[in-house]
Amino acid sequence: MRRSGLEFSSALAVATLVAALVMAQSLGLGFHDPDGSVGPTFVLLPLIVLLALVLDVIPRAVIRVRSWHAVRGAVVEVWRERWPAANLRFMVIGLIGWYVTYASVRNLKGFVPFANHQLYDRDLSRIDRAMFGGREPAVVLHDLLGTTVAAHVLSFFYIVWIVALPASLAIALVWARRDRISSWWVTAVSVDWVIGVALNFALPTLGPIYDRPGDFAGLSETSTTVLQQSMWTERLQVLADPAHTNTVQNIAAFASLHVAIATTACLVAQRAGLHRSIVWGLRAFLAITMTATVYFGWHYVSDVLAGLLLGFVGAWVGEKFAAPDQVAEPEVSELSTADLASRSARQ
Repeated sequence: MRRSGLEFSSALAVATLVAALVMAQSLGLGFHDPDGSVGPTFVLLPLIVLLALVLDVIPRAVIRVRSWHAVRGAVVEVWRERWPAANLRFMVIGLIGWYVTYASVRNLKGFVPFANHQLYDRDLSRIDRAMFGGREPAVVLHDLLGTTVAAHVLSFFYIVWIVALPASLAIALVWARRDRISSWWVTAVSVDWVIGVALNFALPTLGPIYDRPGDFAGLSETSTTVLQQSMWTERLQVLADPAHTNTVQNIAAFASLHVAIATTACLVAQRAGLHRSIVWGLRAFLAITMTATVYFGWHYVSDVLAGLLLGFVGAWVGEKFAAPDQVAEPEVSELSTADLASRSARQ
């Protein structure tokens, strides 16, 4: 059987789910849907998939026909072309696998304060100051970029990242379907998540915004600052009554997963041979993400550097386990026949 390239990411999904359930049981905590506040995932995920399928099939069918009466037949034709059983299976396995990994990692991240009571913010802050001549990196950025216009611009890109990640996975699994880059990207993101949460347990930190909130008091209120406040409120709720809350706290700074996944995206795009404009666009997005994470105090510079390294690892592992390039069988036969004929002539 041909490899789908999702075998390793599926194994990670099973492993992280088991780890999260075992840890929840051992700590006396619950396993919760991290996105349950906007509706149950078993309802939302199928709706998202259905919307993606509609957007994949309907426009293609409409383009093919000259009359609305022929749309139905064109939809059936496009569906058969685009979604044979193998493609549907690839999409379903990929979507379920990445969401199971995501939900498990989010729960594991929420268990960090209960499994490791140490905090290393002072140590990482000391390293940051040593790299910036005794000053806090975030304060340096505030002085350099300002605290009003720059805050809104960087906040926009930071929030876009939150939406862009699930959108990229949908594109990879629905529109690109069984292409090599699809399995590569899904696996790489899963690797980033899993190693990232392991680092959260190894080196628990809150991040500058929660360790030294006074350094960020002068920033204009943005969607990012509102998000930071809501995350702190959720953390306090979980710590106050962990056994009777459905909230998942999500504060654990080392390493920066935003930076890691943005780095992985740059590397996958470059090595997969995507257009230069996409590669450079992703590099610019990575640079903005690195700036924003320090500017808003989400991460220390050490977290950013660790995120860069993690992104390289994720891209490398994802490439190793991605599906092999598929070559059409007729092309293989023709090449083999021509090669044999050439060898016979030389002999």
